Amino acid sequence: MHTHYREIDAYETMDGSVIRELMHPAVHGNQGQSLAEAIVAPGGETRLHRHLRSEEIYHVVAGVGQMQLGDTNFPIQPGDTICIRPGTPHKLRNTGDDALRILCSCAPAYSHDDTELC
Repeated sequence: MHTHYREIDAYETMDGSVIRELMHPAVHGNQGQSLAEAIVAPGGETRLHRHLRSEEIYHVVAGVGQMQLGDTNFPIQPGDTICIRPGTPHKLRNTGDDALRILCSCAPAYSHDDTELC
């Protein structure tokens, strides 16, 4: 299995981020997890949400921001990695002048049905 970034269409998810599904079982045939790139524009933020089944791992690739994870808030920057356990409310806010770009790994794979706005 192999994908090309330039061939993957972006879409807006329920939380308000722009997503590119880099690899997802429903499209590419891999099993058990998904990998996506999330982009939050300068000054933008996602909606507070949670996933009931999926554990997510975020890895910040570019930009700077603020992460809300449960009752905790902390700054994020390139090189930071965050684990989001199932059921934990979370959101991102871009505090910089450039796009905040994050790789998001979900296991099991991301599903709109597993996303609940808080």
